[in-house]
Amino acid sequence: MTFSQAGRRDRILVVDDIYDNLLVVQAILEEQDYELILEPDSQRGLALAQAEPPDLLLLDVMMPGLDGYEFTRCLRRNSSLPFFPILLITAHDRSSVVQGLDAGADEFIRKPVDPDELEARVRCLLRLKHSIDERDSMAKLREDFASRLAHDLRTPLVAANRLLKLMREGRYFEVSSPLDQMIDSMIGSNQDLLQMVNNLVEIYRHEANYKNFDFVRFNLCELVQEVVQNLRVLAEDKGLRLELDAAEYTEIYVMGDRSELRRVFTNIIGNGIKFTEAGRVNVALSTDSTEVAIQIQDTGSGIAQSDRSQLFQRFRQGQHNLSESGLGLYLSRHILDAHEGKIEVESELGKGTTFTVKLPLSSLI
Repeated sequence: MTFSQAGRRDRILVVDDIYDNLLVVQAILEEQDYELILEPDSQRGLALAQAEPPDLLLLDVMMPGLDGYEFTRCLRRNSSLPFFPILLITAHDRSSVVQGLDAGADEFIRKPVDPDELEARVRCLLRLKHSIDERDSMAKLREDFASRLAHDLRTPLVAANRLLKLMREGRYFEVSSPLDQMIDSMIGSNQDLLQMVNNLVEIYRHEANYKNFDFVRFNLCELVQEVVQNLRVLAEDKGLRLELDAAEYTEIYVMGDRSELRRVFTNIIGNGIKFTEAGRVNVALSTDSTEVAIQIQDTGSGIAQSDRSQLFQRFRQGQHNLSESGLGLYLSRHILDAHEGKIEVESELGKGTTFTVKLPLSSLI
C-alpha cells in the first residue's frame, strides 16, 4: 500500500476508450489499494485531470476525439497544475515513443500489458511523484520560514531606526556633534542589515522557484536615469561624482521586470559608490543589434583576483574592509539569469572596477 504525502491513498486516473482495457488495469492494480478512477471518455478524462489532479495518470494513446499525445500536451501546457507523472499505454508497435515523451509523458508501456511490468512502472512513477512533492513542500517551508524570519527582523530594525532618528532630531535631549555621528552610524548599520534581510528573502524565493516576474516592455534609459538620480545624493555626501553617459540614447526598450532590474542597478551602482573613497562613478549605456550594455565604472580600490572568482557567490567574504555578505551581487545574477542577461566584471587593484550588465533588446510589438 502506498500513500501520498497528505496521508491518503495514491489516486490513479486511468483513461482508455475501451472499457475492457480499463477493467484489465483495475484487476492488476486493485490489490495494491490504490484509489482508481476509470474513465472511457478522453474529454471527460482531461476535465477530471485538470479539476482534481491525480497522483498518476495512465493514458491510452489511440483514442477518438483526443488522443493520448494531445491529451498529454494539454496537461503539460497548463502551468497551474501540480506535477503528476503520465504513463502512456499503446497497443500499436508503430506508435512513437519519442512523440509521447516529447509531448510530456514520463513513461511508455505497450499492450498487452504485463502485470508485473505495469505494477513496477506504477511504483516507480509514484516514487517520483512523492519525491517531487516532498521537494516542493520543503521549498515552501523554507520560503515560509524566510518570510517569517524577515518580518521578525524587519520590525525591530525599523522601530530602532525610527527611535534613533527622533533622538538625532533632539526630541529627547540635546545631541552633540560626536553623538550625532554615532547615531548616523547606527542608522546606517541598521539599514545595511535591513537590506541584507530583504536580499536574503528574495534569494530564498528565487532558489525555491517561488519568485514571479512581471515582464513588460519598457524604456531602460528612463529606469537607469531614475536610479542614478536617486543615488546621486549618496554619492555627493561622500564627495563623489555620479555621472550618466547616455546623452545619445533616449529610448532603449527591453522586456523585463522593471522593479527587479531596478534592484540590480541600485545594488551595483550603490556598491560602486560605497567602495569608492574619491573620484567618480560613471554609468554608460551602449547598444548593438541584439543587446544593450550598461557599464558601471568606479575609481575605487578595485577587487583582488582571488575575490573576483567568487564575487557572485552568496555569503562570500571579500578582503575589502567594507566587504559584506555578497547577497546583493548573488541576487543580481539570479535576476539577470531570469532575464536572459549577464553580468561581467573587470577590475585592477588600486585602479577601480567596471561592472557590465547586458540585456537583450526588445523588438517592437
